[in-house]
Amino acid sequence: MRIAFLTSTPANVAEGSGTWVGIDTLAHALREMEHEVDIVRPARRWPIHTLERILFNQSLRLRDLRSYQLVVGFDMDGYAIRVPHVVAIKGVLADEAGFERGLTRRLMQLQARFERRNLHRARRIIATSAYSARRIVELYAPPSLPEVVPELIDLRRWHELFASVETRPSGRFVVLTVARFYRRKRVDVLLDAAARLSRELPDFELRIVGEGPEEARLRALAPPCARFLRTLSAEDLAAEYRNCDVFCLPSVQEGFGIVLLEAMAAGKPIVAVRAGAAPEVAAHGLLAAPDNAESLARAIYRLWNDRVLAAEIAQQGRRIVMQYDAPLVARRFLEAAAGNTLNASAASRQP
Repeated sequence: MRIAFLTSTPANVAEGSGTWVGIDTLAHALREMEHEVDIVRPARRWPIHTLERILFNQSLRLRDLRSYQLVVGFDMDGYAIRVPHVVAIKGVLADEAGFERGLTRRLMQLQARFERRNLHRARRIIATSAYSARRIVELYAPPSLPEVVPELIDLRRWHELFASVETRPSGRFVVLTVARFYRRKRVDVLLDAAARLSRELPDFELRIVGEGPEEARLRALAPPCARFLRTLSAEDLAAEYRNCDVFCLPSVQEGFGIVLLEAMAAGKPIVAVRAGAAPEVAAHGLLAAPDNAESLARAIYRLWNDRVLAAEIAQQGRRIVMQYDAPLVARRFLEAAAGNTLNASAASRQP
């Protein structure tokens, strides 16, 4: 099957974050299934990403997509095209905007208007979590209900990466977080929790992987125990996962959270908060109260104090993450997106 993925998400982890990881992993998994997947992206970069997204979508009006048997637009991308298409929502823009401030919020609200238009023109809608599906209905009221197909992880690749990096004993209790620096990620709350923990645990260290518009503010808030690592290569990120003791995602708005899968694959216990999709993805972990540094610190401290519990959560994560392996989820995605088209294509290949 010939498939087109329409996305203006930057094709790198630093800017595209988990959205790009999910799109790229899905495309690779479908190609492994012998489908032809073209990722249609902006021809050039613009300094303002919202402008880049709008110009890209306007350019799609002139692109002939009729040769594709399946066209998938991610998030707001695809709202201007003239062929039937599927919309896959990685993060509900109208929901995300509600947690931001200033220019970031206004630009996301503008993008959300186009996302709403995209959903109202889609023949099918796919969301990555029940949380996102619910927010799509509440905020956009689309004519059809979303189908939930979760994010995916290439477990074979990650296990190879973990096997290739060495364990480096540090003698410290290390908590790792990986996030794009937006306000909704609540890295500032984790920094507050880290400051509290460092007063009780002299061997405590918080390692923070990521970049984003909140970086300067976060660095100003950081206690001495925190270390910012910016964006890392896949190999270096695998080393961070392997060498941490606990993975923590303090985000209060998460459409899914691919980093949770990566931490599970690494066999690490997870602390998250009871918000967004985290209770769906990491129900086996310890869930703290949202926007509560004391609650977050207590959950992390509990894992420091109870290594048996930490090992149990890690082992559960290793089992749970198997259901998100790329070949399994890619097949589910294709069935949800293609429907009758997929059945017709399979029938046409029968002798």
